[in-house]
Amino acid sequence: MKDDKRLKRKVRNSYIVSTVSIALVLFLLGSVGYLMTAAMKMARTLQESVTITVELRNGLSDEEKEDLTKRLTAEPLVGSIAYSSKEEKLNDADFRKMFESEFEEILEENPLLDSFELQLTARGEERDELDAFVARIEALDGVDRVSYPAMMIERLHATVNKIRMVLLLFGGALLVISLILLNNTIRLAIFSKRYLINTMKLVGATKWFIMRPFLASSIKQGILAGLGAALLFGVAVYGLNEAIPEMTTIAEAEKVALIIGTMVVGGVVISLIFSFMAINKFVNMKSNKIYLY
Repeated sequence: MKDDKRLKRKVRNSYIVSTVSIALVLFLLGSVGYLMTAAMKMARTLQESVTITVELRNGLSDEEKEDLTKRLTAEPLVGSIAYSSKEEKLNDADFRKMFESEFEEILEENPLLDSFELQLTARGEERDELDAFVARIEALDGVDRVSYPAMMIERLHATVNKIRMVLLLFGGALLVISLILLNNTIRLAIFSKRYLINTMKLVGATKWFIMRPFLASSIKQGILAGLGAALLFGVAVYGLNEAIPEMTTIAEAEKVALIIGTMVVGGVVISLIFSFMAINKFVNMKSNKIYLY
């Protein structure tokens, strides 16, 4: 009687430990995925902050400027476009601070040019594509010159690519390690039930009859673990957004909901697959080897 109670207690404890382990691993993976998404979003924002200045020749008509606007807007690398007249530039307070006296006292006429300020999309990270884009703009009728921070763009994109590679390697390594740990945890939980599996085999139970309740239990375990991980993740995200309000603009509610849903589904899939592998091993194992295992 005492042995039966002790066995039930061990089985229950192993079930709880494996459920908590799955929940913690799912929470860790979800948190890393959330931070990777936020980091990539910030990197994309930095890439899209690059500005190209397209200065126009003097004497262009409004129709010609409108035509240039349409051509520039149609370019796939252009995220947004803003027009700046030379009068607006001349009256800019920051520009005038560079001169001790009034600008008009130095030169008789305004030497500045009308220009378009182009904000690039994240596709501008490809150097060859960017150079071809600049060459097309310079060849447009009415364009005087094109200027952009080439070295800064190159360094920025190189840094972003390094960050992306490090995050992907870190996330991949963490995923592999987590799956190995989960596999061992679930196998130990099934290991505590090996005598029950062997008893069912000895009384003539079929393979799927033995596996069915264990797999149903693993699905329930995965759901509980996923919900627990989702709860922890929701509390963590809420606390993070309270501490850093800027994070709200980085991680949209849809992405958070997607991660939470993935946790629940992932908990079920992971628990079901690893439980099936462990149960299948003991079901196919000979009775004399189970006692030696």
